[in-house]
Amino acid sequence: MRNLVVGAALAAALAFTSFAVRAEMSEINVAQQYGIGYLPLMLMEEQKLIEKYAKAVGVDVKVNWAKFAGGNVMNDALLSGSLQFASGGVGPLITIWAKTKGNLDVKAVATLDSMPLYLNTRNPNVKTIKDFTDKDRIALPAVKVSVQAITLQMAAEKAFGEGQQGKLDPLTVTMSHPDGQTALLSGQSEITAHFSSPPFQYQQLKRPGVHTVLNSNDVLGGPATFNLVWTTTKFRNGNPKLYDAFVKALDDTIAQINKDKKAAAEAYLRISKDKDTVADILAMLNDPQIIYTTVPLNVMKYADFMAKIGMIKVKPDSWKNLFFPNIHGATGS
Repeated sequence: MRNLVVGAALAAALAFTSFAVRAEMSEINVAQQYGIGYLPLMLMEEQKLIEKYAKAVGVDVKVNWAKFAGGNVMNDALLSGSLQFASGGVGPLITIWAKTKGNLDVKAVATLDSMPLYLNTRNPNVKTIKDFTDKDRIALPAVKVSVQAITLQMAAEKAFGEGQQGKLDPLTVTMSHPDGQTALLSGQSEITAHFSSPPFQYQQLKRPGVHTVLNSNDVLGGPATFNLVWTTTKFRNGNPKLYDAFVKALDDTIAQINKDKKAAAEAYLRISKDKDTVADILAMLNDPQIIYTTVPLNVMKYADFMAKIGMIKVKPDSWKNLFFPNIHGATGS
């Protein structure tokens, strides 16, 4: 009888051990968007760094990568469980943080970068955002919720007055950056303006007749975080080794970019298949306004604005509420 009891206990222990080993997911899906703002993730994919750091702690994982046009679509995929890591601007992150607070508790893993965003137009009559008319259409990644859309609302409130933040919303159209740029530069589309990001905004300005109407740094009163990566608390708690592997992989690629920007420019062109030159991409990476960092910058300005206009029902007390603890030691804002 004693042997039977010992045998049952051993079987239970083995079953528990087997379950513990299987606890970490064997396959995850990671999403990114377009542009040099996502260069850290592009390098992670090419170099298989999540797999490398996961294997170092005994986890074999297959990592699938997907491209999305905007953070709103990614958030839907994250909530459905078909995506483990989403990436995008501050707006979509704050939106899903507020929506899931107290249940899935989505939070940011870290930021990717800080860089200015330009609203460019080919309409010679548009000198400021007050000059847009019903004949204009503004392409951006996601109407109302993308960081470009929210920045435009912040600018509209300043230009037209309190409560007028949505005045230009009817002119906005959801388009991926590549599609928006093609439409803007074709001259044949209803799209007369594009609120994008590097490298697209700089490429557009090389075209005669295209000029900048708005710079996000002017709206925010200084540099601000552009892109971040986020996931659910459930995934983080259930897959601590994979989560840490992702953090290590991100730290690795950001260090690579900051150490050798020429190599980073070459990598961007190799991976993206962009037709730009190494010199052009390198010039962008050397722009002191373009910073690759995991440290949050001015994210609370977006949160405060979104709460004020009713975009979110609950407001974070601090930027740390929006992020997992791995980044809480940073001097963020």
